[in-house]
Amino acid sequence: MNTGKYSIEEYMEKLSSGAPVPGGGGASALTAAVAVSLGCMVGALTVGKKKYAASEAELKKLVAEAQDLRDEFLKLSDKDAEAFQPLSDAYRLPADAPDRDKILEKCLKEAALAPMEILEKCCTATELLEGFADKGSVMVLSDAATGAALCKSAIMGAAMNVRVNTRLMKDRSFAEELERRAEALMRAYSDRAERIFQKIYSN
Repeated sequence: MNTGKYSIEEYMEKLSSGAPVPGGGGASALTAAVAVSLGCMVGALTVGKKKYAASEAELKKLVAEAQDLRDEFLKLSDKDAEAFQPLSDAYRLPADAPDRDKILEKCLKEAALAPMEILEKCCTATELLEGFADKGSVMVLSDAATGAALCKSAIMGAAMNVRVNTRLMKDRSFAEELERRAEALMRAYSDRAERIFQKIYSN
């Protein structure tokens, strides 16, 4: 599916349906896109303010990076759907179908790698939101905090969608390595996003 061709209402309707895609991985990517968009908003509402002139160059750089990342997340939402659809089809193969196990294994790996990429990009998004939280106008830091909270949710959702596929893989070496990477990133960056949120929330 092409996320860009749907209105918000149409996407929510599709997400609410019995269709296998979009699912949790794509929704995580979309959530991360909203998170970095809030970062862009913080930058846009800070740039040009005399009080923050010393941070203007850095904020412009953060905005440009966040805009690029937002577009990447929208593409990754589609990529996740494209990776999951063959797996959904493979599950419907008869138990005695030739090469069923081989097909399933290939599809499981591809379905796990898409949310892994989303998770990795969410880590970058967290770093950008930290920059917006540190450099942005105090008047809009609540938006940076909201972005961090959304990013934490996206991180956890992406990690869950890696794990749901690795659990079923026959290639345990591949699966366990992917799980270790996902677990380490989830713990480090969900904690980091939480710290960004709490720093702003507590002030």
